[in-house]
Amino acid sequence: MALSASAASAGRGARAEKVRRIFDRFDTNGDGGLDRAEMAKLVVAVNPRVKFSDDQISAILDEVFRTYAEFILPGGRGLSLTGLLRTYDDGAGDVDRDFLALSLPAVDSDASSPEIAAADNSSSSPSTGAAAVAASLLDDHLKPLGIAGTPPSSSSRAAAAAPAWATSPNHGIAFDSSWSLLDDLEILVKRLRSKQLRKAGSVDTSGGGGSNLDSFSEAGWSREISGSADSGLPLAQWDETSRDYLTFVKELAVLRTRADASRSREEAFDNHMVIGRALSEHRLFRDALASFRRGCELQPTDVRPHFRAGNCLYALGRHAEAKEEFLLALEAAEAGNSQCADILPQIHVNLGIAMEAEGMVLGACEHYREAAILCPSHARALKLLGSALFGVGEYRAAEKALEEAIFLKPDYADAHCDLGSALHAVGDDDRAVQEFQKAIDLKPGHVDALYNLGGLNMDACRFVRAAEMYTRVLSIRPNHWRAQLNKAVALLGQGESEEAKKALKEAFKMTQRVEVYDAISHLKTLQKKKPKPPKGKHDAQGEEAFVIVEPSKFKRVGKNTTLRQDLANALDIRAFERTTKLGHCDTELLRKEMNETDVPVSYSGSGIPEKSIRKAALEVILRRLLSFLKPDTFQGAVKAMNERILSVLDASGSGRVDLGMFFAIIAPICSGPVDRRKRVVFDALLWRPASEGSRGQVRRSDALSYIKLLRAVYIPIHGASDMLEMHGESDPTMVSYTEFLEMFNDPDWGFGILSTLVKLEESDHVRHGSHTCSVCRYPIIGSRFKETKHSFSLCNRCYSEGKVPSAFKLDEYRFIEYSNESEALIDKCMCFNLNSKTLEADA
Repeated sequence: MALSASAASAGRGARAEKVRRIFDRFDTNGDGGLDRAEMAKLVVAVNPRVKFSDDQISAILDEVFRTYAEFILPGGRGLSLTGLLRTYDDGAGDVDRDFLALSLPAVDSDASSPEIAAADNSSSSPSTGAAAVAASLLDDHLKPLGIAGTPPSSSSRAAAAAPAWATSPNHGIAFDSSWSLLDDLEILVKRLRSKQLRKAGSVDTSGGGGSNLDSFSEAGWSREISGSADSGLPLAQWDETSRDYLTFVKELAVLRTRADASRSREEAFDNHMVIGRALSEHRLFRDALASFRRGCELQPTDVRPHFRAGNCLYALGRHAEAKEEFLLALEAAEAGNSQCADILPQIHVNLGIAMEAEGMVLGACEHYREAAILCPSHARALKLLGSALFGVGEYRAAEKALEEAIFLKPDYADAHCDLGSALHAVGDDDRAVQEFQKAIDLKPGHVDALYNLGGLNMDACRFVRAAEMYTRVLSIRPNHWRAQLNKAVALLGQGESEEAKKALKEAFKMTQRVEVYDAISHLKTLQKKKPKPPKGKHDAQGEEAFVIVEPSKFKRVGKNTTLRQDLANALDIRAFERTTKLGHCDTELLRKEMNETDVPVSYSGSGIPEKSIRKAALEVILRRLLSFLKPDTFQGAVKAMNERILSVLDASGSGRVDLGMFFAIIAPICSGPVDRRKRVVFDALLWRPASEGSRGQVRRSDALSYIKLLRAVYIPIHGASDMLEMHGESDPTMVSYTEFLEMFNDPDWGFGILSTLVKLEESDHVRHGSHTCSVCRYPIIGSRFKETKHSFSLCNRCYSEGKVPSAFKLDEYRFIEYSNESEALIDKCMCFNLNSKTLEADA
């Protein structure tokens, strides 16, 4: 530490000595100050290629003397040495560049000025001002370039003033004029930053802020075209409404005009790319985007401006536009020569990230996979591939990709975290805990790892440990409402009802979600109506225990009462319908897609013609069908469909699915009248190549194959083997729509459960007054199932699971279903009339 402090002091002293020598050079009268005439000579001398007018000089000096009035010496002596040092500290000029421009003798690193050192000690607070010296803006000096366009040597003016990225071997700066523009732009940015810091005090324009971004799994953003610095690009908090920023934009326009006035198109392109690159490094993405757009105009087939424009658009949250720019970059790179080989993996990675931001995870997987193929050592591409595969429910493939990423980069905390999630999903909890712990060891504040470890402990009913994990998450991210909500559930699992209620209220304050409010209300109800504990089991909330009754003991009163197993299947399908949001997709949109989508005919392994497409292409169609969904919700819908539908349609793992069969499978759970849904199913089967030219009929074998797949998707507990044995699958005869309906509506071998599903859809918002379920004690929504002998009521879920209160242990339970309270009232009146007639007869 002493060595570092000594080095810093030496560097500061050498800088101060340079300022002192510049000051002495122009303090011709030796009065210890630089008056207007002396300052004017300094401005002209450090900008030898600029011809200033008297008005320009006057304006520059007015601004300097007004901004640094506290450093103006009395008696007209002008700016003090401390004041000149402050102008350089504030970014008004570059000490090293000006020192070289004046050709002053080199400074010994141990040299320092006692006067300036003392001034530094007396004003040790951070710099609060920004210089307004406009002379730097007009500086048009040339810088010498090294061999093959490499950065100038350390003794040159360019290297002394260049930012870090420009001194790297692959900076790509090809023209002297670009170095000049870069120097002037750096001064403008420093000036803007210091002015905004002076006004806002703690405004963070470095892009990092105090957000502790590394606590989360990073997005894996690739900033460099051929480098490895592909960390996330957080949006800086520049105040773009301030007067200082507007002034900066005007001054930036002057630089752009200089770039456009270059001697050749190539030089203008290089100038604009340098301006854009520097602006993006300072997180001024809107301004950088304008420069890269200009670069695209000057060199439309060059990869770099499209790639960097895509980066800026993504950082600005314009993900769809970013995707289009990356696609243009990809097209340019694939059409280019072998020099683009290093560029392609980064383009694929960033294109995948942009697609993920739109919810297009299947498409993102393809680009991450391509990046990993092109660059097998690209650990981040493999990590992103694993994370995306996890996001679509392909857990084993995700596990493999993440393990490869960790093999390449053992200290990759985010890969360990996501691998833990994948292992938990496949049931390997012991290894999952180890991976989460590794991520936390590498990044002690890793929010995702802590949160996911809490979820794993919750699933294992280790509520105390889970609550500890969520508490740690909230200590890092106090506004993490999901952690607050899950902490409440963990506390409830421990029996801490009061603490759970407090946590729920905090979660509701954070998110204002209605389901959190309902949970609070339910918890209050349980506390008010806490039942006396009978002998037997109780759950964690102190509710009366239940018993699960075998299906044969459930009897129906009337044919309108739904069978318990049918209701269980229908509820499962309804949950899937809600997750995928297909219940909000009109079946007419499917018909429109079939009419407008041109899919080439391909042949499966058995030689059967079909209109098959890749999963990523299917995802694009789904995005059109579900265009009303937010990206996160759409991603969840695709995951559910991939796990349940695409896994069945693509049992061989080829990555392709029969589009007509897919439309036919989702049509029954889309919105619209039941008859129209069935008609669209038939039309989708007709749309397949195997049924073309069949005059409105489909082959019986195709219809049977469809129903087999339909039941495998929605009713997997009933295998299709029995159906195949009974009906066969090689029947060459044709069936009409009417005959198909008979097959479809069959309650045993078809999809007769659709009527029960429609009943659930129609009763989603039906409530039954003050009636609550006797088992779960939630208000009953949907159908109410009343046991006729003991008059207790069950909700849809508890009835389908065979749960009854343990206080009522019977050999047989008889249930009647009420779709709404009107039916219950009619039934009650009929029973009353019947009892009245019975009493009259007895009398």
